[in-house]
Amino acid sequence: MQEKRLLLFTGFIGLLAAVLTGTGEFLLHYDPLARYSETNYNYLLAGSTQRETVGHFFGVFGAPLYIVGCWHIYLMLKHANKALAFLGFIIGAYGFIIGADWLSSRASIGALMHFKVDTGDDIQSLVALYKLRYETLLTVVRITTLTLSVIFIGLVLTGRTYYRKWQALVNPIVLLVLSFVVYAIAPSIGKYIMPIALNVGFGLFFLISLIQANSIKISHQE
Repeated sequence: MQEKRLLLFTGFIGLLAAVLTGTGEFLLHYDPLARYSETNYNYLLAGSTQRETVGHFFGVFGAPLYIVGCWHIYLMLKHANKALAFLGFIIGAYGFIIGADWLSSRASIGALMHFKVDTGDDIQSLVALYKLRYETLLTVVRITTLTLSVIFIGLVLTGRTYYRKWQALVNPIVLLVLSFVVYAIAPSIGKYIMPIALNVGFGLFFLISLIQANSIKISHQE
C-alpha cells in the first residue's frame, strides 16, 4: 500500500502543479481578442499589471511542483524499463525547470509592454532581447515534452507499466496539440485554453494517470 500511496500523492502533486501554473498563466496571458499568434506581445496589454503580478506568483510557485509530477510518471513506467523511465523523468524535470525560468519572466515583459503604451517610449530593443533570452526557453520545454512523450509511448506499449496500453495515445504532447486544434476549430473556446495549453494538457494527463493509479492492485512493495 505504501507504493500506491506514493503513486497517488505524486500524481496529485502533478495535478496541483497544472492547476496552479495554469491559473498563473491564464492571469498573465489571457486576452479576450486572442492575439496569441502576434509576435509583438500586444496580448499582454489585456491584463492589468496587478493581474499579471498575481499570475506571476501563482505560476512561479506552482511550476516547480511539476518535478514531483514527473516522478509520478517514472513510478508508473519503471516496471517496463527502469533506466529509460528514469531518463524520461530527468528530461521532463529538466524541461519544467527551464519552463519555470521562462514563466518567471512573463510579468516582466508585460510590464515592459504597459510601460511602452503608458509613456510612448520605444523599447523594441529590450523586447528583442527578451525574445532571445526567454522565448528560446519555451522551445526547450516543448522539445522536452515531446521527448518525454516518445519515451512514455514506447514504455506504455510494452504492457509492463501501470498504465493501460490505450494511455499511449493520451500523452502530454498529443494533449498539447489538441489545445491548438480546439483553438483552430473553435476560437471562441480555444482562446481560454491557448494561454495555458501546456498546463491543460498535463492537467488532463495527471488526472487520467491518478484514476489509473487508484485502480491498480499492488501485491508487494518495491
